[in-house]
Amino acid sequence: MTRISRTVTASFVIALGTIGLGAAARAQAPVALVEDVNSKTAGVEFMDYVSAGKTIKLAPSDTLVLSYMHSCWRETITGGTVAVGTDQSAVTDGKVRREKVPCDGGKIQLSSQQASKSGAVVFRAAPKVNTNQPQLVLYGLSPVVDIKGGGHLVIERLDQPGERIEMDIADHQLMRGTFYDFAKAGKALTAGGTYRASCGSDQITFKVDPNAAPGQAPVLSRLLRLKAAG
Repeated sequence: MTRISRTVTASFVIALGTIGLGAAARAQAPVALVEDVNSKTAGVEFMDYVSAGKTIKLAPSDTLVLSYMHSCWRETITGGTVAVGTDQSAVTDGKVRREKVPCDGGKIQLSSQQASKSGAVVFRAAPKVNTNQPQLVLYGLSPVVDIKGGGHLVIERLDQPGERIEMDIADHQLMRGTFYDFAKAGKALTAGGTYRASCGSDQITFKVDPNAAPGQAPVLSRLLRLKAAG
């Protein structure tokens, strides 16, 4: 075999491996969030992330609220067997009611830490990012921050000086040891503002929609992911 042939063959094998690894990473990445559950058989809990392919079994009177991070579908499911898809569920022997909620579908992204944990592969240096450019939009004034285990959280406004929130969040202040809810803490940001949130080496820049809802809007509308989901 010539050197060129060996090179082409090796490149082809690497490409196939890359595709396989990428597909596996996408398959394992969470696609939806459990916003509410009333069931002893579901095998999931409030504020769990779930991946495509997971099967959830509900008794006839059980209820499950599942929100999809890419499609922005919020499903209220009663009874039956739920097969988690990428954009919505397939429900057998149960009832499902779907509603679209405001969310920045597809931009509720994995942080670098989350990508590493989910098996994503980086093959070259990432392009430089304008850290003042919003990476996603929140549609609620009071974020739900994924800050697993707690830490020193700083949220500062970028488009206007002076607005800054800085706090040390302990594990006991978190829902499921992961989520800090600004609404439950009586805190809110400003509609239309652009902010940067940071905790340790994790950070994200985001914008609050000018028509963002106050209080406990759907979690998906105000989810801000900073750290790796468990």
